Amino acid sequence: MTASSWLLVAFPALGALILLLAGKRAKAWGHLLGCATVTLAFVYGVILFFAADTKSTVDTKLFSWIPVSALQVDFGLRIDALSLTFVLLITGVGMLIHFYSIGYMENDEGRYRFFAYLNLFVASMLVLVLGNSFVTLYLGWEGVGLASYLLIGWYQGRNSAATAAKKAFLMNRVGDVGLALAIFIMFKYSGSTGYAQVFDAVAAGKFPPAAITAMAILLLLGACGKSGQFPLQAWLPDAMEGPTPVSALIHAATMVTAGVYLVARSREIFNATEDGRLIVTLVGTVTLLLGCVVGCAYDDIKKVLAYSTVSQIGYMMLAVGLGPVAYALGIMHLVAHGFFKAGLFLGAGSVMHGMNDEVDMRKFGGLRRKMPITYVTFGLGYLALIGIPPLSGFFTKDAIIEAALGQGGWRGWVMGGAALLGAGLTAFYMTRLMVMTFHGKERWKDLKSEDGRDFHPHESKPIMWVPMAILAVGSIGAGAFFALGHRFTEWLAPSVGETVEAHHLPVEAWVISVAAVVISLLGVLIAWLVFRRDVPVERPERVSFVTKAARKDLYGNALNEAVVARPGTWLARALVYVDNRGVDGAVNGLAAALGGGSGRLRRLQTGFVRSYALSMLGGTFLLLVALLLVRFS
Repeated sequence: MTASSWLLVAFPALGALILLLAGKRAKAWGHLLGCATVTLAFVYGVILFFAADTKSTVDTKLFSWIPVSALQVDFGLRIDALSLTFVLLITGVGMLIHFYSIGYMENDEGRYRFFAYLNLFVASMLVLVLGNSFVTLYLGWEGVGLASYLLIGWYQGRNSAATAAKKAFLMNRVGDVGLALAIFIMFKYSGSTGYAQVFDAVAAGKFPPAAITAMAILLLLGACGKSGQFPLQAWLPDAMEGPTPVSALIHAATMVTAGVYLVARSREIFNATEDGRLIVTLVGTVTLLLGCVVGCAYDDIKKVLAYSTVSQIGYMMLAVGLGPVAYALGIMHLVAHGFFKAGLFLGAGSVMHGMNDEVDMRKFGGLRRKMPITYVTFGLGYLALIGIPPLSGFFTKDAIIEAALGQGGWRGWVMGGAALLGAGLTAFYMTRLMVMTFHGKERWKDLKSEDGRDFHPHESKPIMWVPMAILAVGSIGAGAFFALGHRFTEWLAPSVGETVEAHHLPVEAWVISVAAVVISLLGVLIAWLVFRRDVPVERPERVSFVTKAARKDLYGNALNEAVVARPGTWLARALVYVDNRGVDGAVNGLAAALGGGSGRLRRLQTGFVRSYALSMLGGTFLLLVALLLVRFS
C-alpha cells in the first residue's frame, strides 16, 4: 500500500490541474470535481492508515529529482505515524471545508477556480508532510505559500485583499529564507537533504554544536513565518480578507500547522540543542500571550478567531519546544485544534452568510434564536477551545500546561504560568465573542449593512451546517479519545519519540487540571458580567493604553515596519543610488569620455591637404623648439 502513497497527492493535484485547464467550462461541475478529489484522498488516507505498519518508517523513492554532482535529491514520500496523522487531518477537515464551500461560494462566478486553488492548497500541504527530505518539504512549503496568496487575495477588487495577500506572501518569504539556509547547512555537513541521512549525521556527531543550534534557529524562523508566530504573526489576521472557507483551511488543517510539523519532524536536530529548544519555547510563550491579549480587543469575528489561532499555535510551539517531554502533546493539541477551529471558522462564515457578510460583532446579538444549529455547533467548538471538560481542548491544553510546569525552575513557572494565564484570557475573549454574537439584544434590527440592506439573519443550508455538525462531533469525539490516556502518544512514539512524564510538578497533576478549569471559568464569568448588558454599536474610542495597543496588534506591524520594512526600503534606495551613480555612473562616464574624446579627435580629420601640411609644419616647428631647448639647457 505504501508504494502507491503518491495517490494521496495525485488526486487533489489532478483536480486542480483539470479545473485550471478547463476554465469557465467547469462552472457547472468544477465544485463537484474539487470535492470528489479530496474525498478520494481522504478515503485512501483512511485505507492507508489501517494498512500501514506505523511502528516503522517507510520511505518510498518515486524518481530521481535533482541529480547534480554531489547533490542527489530523490523525490520520495515517507509514511509513518506523524505523516499519516497529518494526512487524515488535512484531507478529512479539508474535505468538509470543500463541501461547505459549495454553499458558501454558490453565487461566486469564479467558483470553479476557487475549488482549483483549494485543491492546490491540499495537494501542496500533502507534499509538505509526506516528503522524505527537506527539499521535498520545501517544495510543498512554497506550494502552500502560492495557494495562500491566491486565496487570500480572492476578492481582487478590494485593495485590502490584495494588500493582505501580498503581505502574507512577503512575510512568509522571510521565514522561507531561514528554512533554505538551514537546508544549506544540512547539505554542507551531511552531504544530503534526506531526513534519514541528516538525522543520522546529527547522531554521528558530524555537525558542530554551533551548526546544530544555527539550524534549529533557522528552522524556527521558517516555522514562525508559516505558523504566524512572533515576530512574523502580523500577516495571519490580515489573511481574513479571503473567503471564510479559506480562513478555516489555513487556520485548521493546512498552512499554520506546517511550522509545528517542521519542528516535530526535525526532533533529532532540536533534541541535540538545548538552546534551540529554549528559543522555541520562548517564542511559543510570547505568541500565546500576544494572541490572547489582541484577541480581547477586536470586534471583527474572524480576526478574533485569527488571533485565537495565533495563540493556540503558540501552545503547540511551546509543547514541541519542550523536547522529548511533549512533542506528541503538541501534535495532539494540533489535531484537536483542527476540529474545533475549523468548526468555529465555518460557524463564523455561517453567521456572515446570514448577516449580509457583516463581521462586526457589535452589530450582532441574539442570533441564537435565528441560527440555532450554528449556535450549537459553534458553542461546542467554543467550549473545546476554552478547555472545558470533557471536550478535546481540555485534555490537550491541560497536558501542555502540566508539561510546561514540569520543567522546574524559572522555566516551569514562567512558561506554565503563561499557559495558565492564556487559558483564562482565551475563555474571556471567546465568551465575549459568544455573548456579543449569539446572546443579548438583537442589535441588528435597527441597523443596515454597508450596502444599505436590512439584516435578515437565517440558518445556513444543510450543505453548510452538516460539515459544521461533523466538526462539532469531532470536538467531542476527539476529547473522548484523548481521555483514554496515552493511546495517541503511543501511536506517535515511533515518529516523535516516547513521551516522558513531566517531573518536578509544583503540585499534584489533578490540582493543575482543576486550576486550569477554574481560571477558564473565571474568564467566562468576567466576560459574561461585562458583555451581557447592552453593547454599544459604536466602538468606544476613549480606552486604556492596553486596549489601544491591542487594537494595533501590540504594535507588531510597527515593529516589522521599523525593523524590516523601512530599513529594507532604505537599503534598496541606497543600492539603487549606488547602482545609478556608481556602477552605471562609472560605465556611462567612461563611455561618455571615450565618445567625447573621439568626437574631438575626429575634428582633426578634415580631408584637406593644406590642413595636414599645416599640422606637419607646426609639428616640425615644435620638434625643433624642443631640440633647441635640450641643446642649450
